[in-house]
Amino acid sequence: MELRQLEHFVAVAEERHFTRAAERLAVSQSGLSASVRALEHELRTPLFSRTTRTVRLTEAGAALLVEAERTLAGARAARDAVDAVRGLLRGTLTLGVEQCVAGVSTARLLAAFHREHPHMEIRLRQEGTSSLLEGVAGGRLDLAFAATVSPPEWRGELVPLAREPMVVLCAPGHRLAQEDVRVAWGELRGESFIDFHPDWGPRRAADEAFAAAGVRRTVALEVNDVHSLLELVHEGLGIAVVPHHFSRKPEARGLVAVELDGAHRPAYESVVVLPPAQAMTPGAKALMALVREAPLR
Repeated sequence: MELRQLEHFVAVAEERHFTRAAERLAVSQSGLSASVRALEHELRTPLFSRTTRTVRLTEAGAALLVEAERTLAGARAARDAVDAVRGLLRGTLTLGVEQCVAGVSTARLLAAFHREHPHMEIRLRQEGTSSLLEGVAGGRLDLAFAATVSPPEWRGELVPLAREPMVVLCAPGHRLAQEDVRVAWGELRGESFIDFHPDWGPRRAADEAFAAAGVRRTVALEVNDVHSLLELVHEGLGIAVVPHHFSRKPEARGLVAVELDGAHRPAYESVVVLPPAQAMTPGAKALMALVREAPLR
């Protein structure tokens, strides 16, 4: 079994498509297919269930994926450690991030990292918090910027980035759109809500807050990006409970942000998710040094 075969296998597993995986790796599709078949032959079991339209992991493939990601991460860490001793940072930094995470400017941070370490390849993956945790745990990601991660969910290090209140965002004509007025939880009953998919940090924070307040709600419109959420609120199709910094976005101009009253005031927290110290790559350590610099926060 070779590292190259594991790289091919992981690419197909992530893309769920042989052609896309081949394009991503810049190899021929026939060569990629042959590599995966050789791996299956060596392991004496199919790793993928193939049809004309889909490629899915078998049970054996799912088991191998966890170990393959860990093995490849270890190989990358070994190469990076040798380069670091030589005074060079080479290899790949793979970063995961929630959309619109608070407390850091991802674009400025990565630009600064590229200026300081031009030989490092940067890969960015935008995913929900649960997927980010799995990615760091499995070695697919070197680190991640996530939201609302509780200690029981993660055994590595969590570095706080920001904490801010969540507010009710509504259109100007909505009954809750009154200046200098806080909204009680009970007043939200019966409202139609716009929110993200359950894996995104703001949705997790809102769900936990509503549960703590004992208020049931219906998320009628589920979206996967901030701009769509703000557009729907603008059109009066529902209200949203979001991190306060969403209300300061240019696209939110004209919307009304209302604070929540009572004992259960929800907070949105963002953190850096790091693996155990012994598993941190040199690239991750270099990025964290920049994260701690105020101009990039």
